[in-house]
Amino acid sequence: MSGLAVERLSVALGGRPILREVSFEVAPGQFVGLIGSNGAGKTTLLRTILGFQAPAAGSVRRGSVGYVPQKILLDPDLPVRARDLVALGLDGSRLGLPLPSASRRRRVEEMLAAVDALAFADERIGRLSGGQQQRVLIAHALIRRPTLLLLDEPLANLDLHSAAGVVTLLGRLCREQGIAILISAHDMNPLLGVMDRIVYLADGRAAVGTVDEVVRGDVLSELYGHHVDVIRVHGRILVVVAPAAELAEPEQHATLLPPAPR
Repeated sequence: MSGLAVERLSVALGGRPILREVSFEVAPGQFVGLIGSNGAGKTTLLRTILGFQAPAAGSVRRGSVGYVPQKILLDPDLPVRARDLVALGLDGSRLGLPLPSASRRRRVEEMLAAVDALAFADERIGRLSGGQQQRVLIAHALIRRPTLLLLDEPLANLDLHSAAGVVTLLGRLCREQGIAILISAHDMNPLLGVMDRIVYLADGRAAVGTVDEVVRGDVLSELYGHHVDVIRVHGRILVVVAPAAELAEPEQHATLLPPAPR
């Protein structure tokens, strides 16, 4: 198995159902967006794929995996350069200090070049911008040549320019290296230009297919269990979820469209 196959996966935490019979595949060279609001179960799904969370039912089959977690806080004074963090992707599972090696140095340089990070390779990781840190974390995750790359909200807290750069980079790596990519996000719009398929999570269930197949009012209304409007404007998508009928107070409409830049 070189990609990912999730089959009728159900997960419960503390007796509460989080995911219910979720099924989808990510083939080699395919870019799939895992989309849903906060609390939809995206991180739980990723943790289950990684083997950190046991499923209540169903199965996960995958190849070798690289993982980029949600943004971590890095001390600006931490004496670790970008290239050191990438090298830890090779040595992090071993005890003791790594022995110097020409092949090891060459592999680190190749990965830094692949993510366009050579210009700041000798900078302390904690002093890099958010977009630069994400590039280094991607290189760290890919240096052992996994067949599957999982990313948990890598665009969170990035400005529009940095987010677009990271998405473009991931799309290129997916095509050039044939990696299966699954990236979670609450906003699908930055991914529209590179996504092959979408896994849309709501209420513990998933709708799977292309964006045109899934992001429709009828499909999402069935998924949420109440009315949903999908509005397409200027190449972006706005999803408006109506309040559930049983709510005493109307909830705020959930949108997946960032404010337009001024």
